[in-house]
Amino acid sequence: MSSQYEDISSTVLRRMKEGGFDFAQIHPIEFYAVFPDEERARRAAGQFRGESLSAQVRESDEGWQLELSKVMYATYGGIGEFEHDFEIAISPLGGEIQGWGVKQERLLA
Repeated sequence: MSSQYEDISSTVLRRMKEGGFDFAQIHPIEFYAVFPDEERARRAAGQFRGESLSAQVRESDEGWQLELSKVMYATYGGIGEFEHDFEIAISPLGGEIQGWGVKQERLLA
């Protein structure tokens, strides 16, 4: 995992904390990658079956996007470890990580 992703992850996690995110609960965290073609994106998705994941492949302006959703705690270490494994799996298929995200409920005042 590059330091660019470490810096981005730290910033995002800090903003999530400031926004009242519940880190004590598990959440579906989405990891994104882009591929030059659909076949490679689907092959990459198949490598992650059985890890509490759902995978969606769809065409985007940048190529074919893979979105993996892993149910886990939103921790710096856990996200970094999965991103590292994700990058190792997708790189040989021409995939490039685009980041991660998690949906956060907005609290109404």
